[in-house]
Amino acid sequence: MSTNISGYTTSQIAAFTTDQIQSLTTSDIAGLSTAQVAALTTDQVVALTTLQIQTLTTAGIAALTTTQVAALETTDVAVLTTAQIASITTSGITALTTDQVVALTTAQVQALTTVQVGKLNTTQVAALETTDVAALRTAQIAALTTAQAVALTTDQVVALTTAQIQAITTADVAALTTTQIAALETTDVAVLKTTQIAALTTAGIAALTTAQVVILTTSQVASVTTAQVAA
Repeated sequence: MSTNISGYTTSQIAAFTTDQIQSLTTSDIAGLSTAQVAALTTDQVVALTTLQIQTLTTAGIAALTTTQVAALETTDVAVLTTAQIASITTSGITALTTDQVVALTTAQVQALTTVQVGKLNTTQVAALETTDVAALRTAQIAALTTAQAVALTTDQVVALTTAQIQAITTADVAALTTTQIAALETTDVAVLKTTQIAALTTAGIAALTTAQVVILTTSQVASVTTAQVAA
């Protein structure tokens, strides 16, 4: 293939066979314009090698359409650099399949911006592996919507670190289901802020296990409202 990749029109790029796509050098791939990247067909996207995927510029990654993002093979998703991950548009993030979400490495999950995290749908959140959930930055935890917080599985709740627990917003704490609250480890309950304790619903307070109640500090107990106690 010619190394003068910039000389090809988007129509010509879209006409390349998958063999021709795979024959492109890393320099060719890096030289693709955003318009040329967006012109790639899903078959061409699938044909890209992991090395070629890693060579796409961050601007090229940002140019991927939702259809193209969803077409990326899990092996390709797993090799995206953290800079490339952070460059995926919010619509692209929402387009990730559950298999692609599972394929994300811990470093990639940590590289997601808070805005990207907030765009994950509930199915995607539930698909995150527990090791990835445990690696989420506190800023990412704080960025979770109430719907996302409710979508966390009990295994994911158990995987949360004490620092992450303290980063959960009061709105998210109030949205937690009784099953999720009962799944909290005693060490996590012990570090809940008084504002978080006060945010628990009456059903949430009633869901606390004996072991969880026993571990509450005097400050936490003092923050429980009369309405909560009535539960």
